[in-house]
Amino acid sequence: MSNDTIVAVATPPGVGGIAVVRLSGPDALAIATKHLSPVTAHTSLAPRRATYCRFDDLDDVVAVYLPTAYTGEPTVEISCHGSTYIQQAILQALVDSGARLAGPGEYTMRAFLNGRLNLSQAEAVADLIEAATPQQHRLAVSQLRGGYAERLKELRSQLVDLTSLLELELDFSQEDVEFADRTKLRQLLSTASQQVSALIDSFRMGNALKRGIPVAIVGSPNVGKSTLLNALLDDDRAIVSDIPGTTRDTVEGMLTIGGVTFRLIDTAGLRDSDDTVERLGIERSRKAQEEAVIIIDVTDASDSPDPKGCTNADDGKRHIRVVNKCDLTPMRQAVTQQEGTVTIYTSAIKDEGIERLKQALADAVGDSQKQEVLLTNARHHEALQHVSQALAHAASGLDTGLPADLVAVDLRDALYHLGTITGEVTSNDLLSNIFQRFCVGK
Repeated sequence: MSNDTIVAVATPPGVGGIAVVRLSGPDALAIATKHLSPVTAHTSLAPRRATYCRFDDLDDVVAVYLPTAYTGEPTVEISCHGSTYIQQAILQALVDSGARLAGPGEYTMRAFLNGRLNLSQAEAVADLIEAATPQQHRLAVSQLRGGYAERLKELRSQLVDLTSLLELELDFSQEDVEFADRTKLRQLLSTASQQVSALIDSFRMGNALKRGIPVAIVGSPNVGKSTLLNALLDDDRAIVSDIPGTTRDTVEGMLTIGGVTFRLIDTAGLRDSDDTVERLGIERSRKAQEEAVIIIDVTDASDSPDPKGCTNADDGKRHIRVVNKCDLTPMRQAVTQQEGTVTIYTSAIKDEGIERLKQALADAVGDSQKQEVLLTNARHHEALQHVSQALAHAASGLDTGLPADLVAVDLRDALYHLGTITGEVTSNDLLSNIFQRFCVGK
C-alpha cells in the first residue's frame, strides 16, 4: 500500500473559490509533471516553491512540490479553481497517469506508518478537524503536540525497565539472584499506578469538554426548571406550564460559555407518580442525572427559604444550587457559598440571576481546563483501564511473593495495552477502525 501514489481533493466537497488536490507517494512528482506546464520561466517544480502552472488544458493552477511532507512521502499539492468539474477532471487525469484514489484518513495513516506521528497524535488530527469550540481546539492541539504522548512514553519507559530487570532474573534462576529490589519495585509500581489512575480519572471531564459538558437541571415539579433552561438558552426550547409534571421527557440545548460547550438537560420533576408516562420521564431524569458532570439543583424560593439541595452532593459531581422564583418572595440574595457548593438566587421568568448562574457553570470547570493532560479518547480510556488492572495484578504478585516470571507477565500485559495507544502495538483492524472516521483527503 505504501508504494502506491494516492490522490484526493483535500478541500471540502462542493463549489468554492479554490480547491486543493493532494498527490502523495513515491511517484507523485513524476505523475504531476505529466500534466503541469509552468507558465513562467520555471521549467520544473522547484521543491517547496509555489509554481504557477497550466494543468493540461483544464485550468491555470498553483502547484507546490514537497519532497518530504505531512505523510513523510513526496507530495504535490495543486490549487485549482473550485469548479466541481475541474476538480474531478484533475483527479481523473492523475488516476489515469498511475495514481489511485485515497481512502478515508489514508494521508494521516501514512504519516503514522512513516513515523511522522504516533497513533495518539494521529487520532488528535481528527479531533482537531472536528473542533467546534476553543476548548475542543485546545484539547486536540495539546494531544497533537505530544504532551499526552510524552506522559505515556515516560510511563512506558519505566515499565520496560522494571520488566527487563525481572526477566533478567529468569536467566539466573538457578543462582537465585534478584536484580530488582522488591521494595523499590513496589514503589515504582505504585507511582505508575497513580499516574495511570490520574489519567483515567481525567477522562470524565476531558470527554465532557470534548463533546459538551452534560448539565442536568433537576428538582421537584413546578420549581421552574424548564423556565430556567429557556432563560439560559435565551430560547423557548421547553414547554412551560403552571401544571406540575408538564415535562415528561428530557429536553436538551447547547450553551457555550467562555469557549466551553455545556449540554443542558431539562428533566422531568422528581416525585412519586401513578402516571405511567410521567414515571418513564422520571426514570430518564435519573439516568441523565447519573451521566451528568454538573447538576443544577433547583428549588422554589417560597417552599425552601434555606435550601439544602435535592440530590446527593457527595456523589462526586459538581453541584450548583439554584433557588428560583425569588420574585415571589422578599428573598433577594445573589450568591452564597457553603461547603464548596454555590447557591444562586434567581427569577428565571424575569431573567434575574441568569448571568450569575452562567458564571457559576464556567467556574465549575475552570480548574479542569488548567490541567496539562486530559484524557479525551474513549479507546485510550479503555486501554488504560486494562493497564491499571495489569499493574494491580503485578503489585499483588509482588506482595504475595509470586515468582518473577509471573509478575513479568502482568507487566508485559500493561506494556501491550500502553502500546495500543501510542502505536507500538497495532493491527490492521485497529488502524482501520481509527482512520475510517477521517475524511477523504486527510
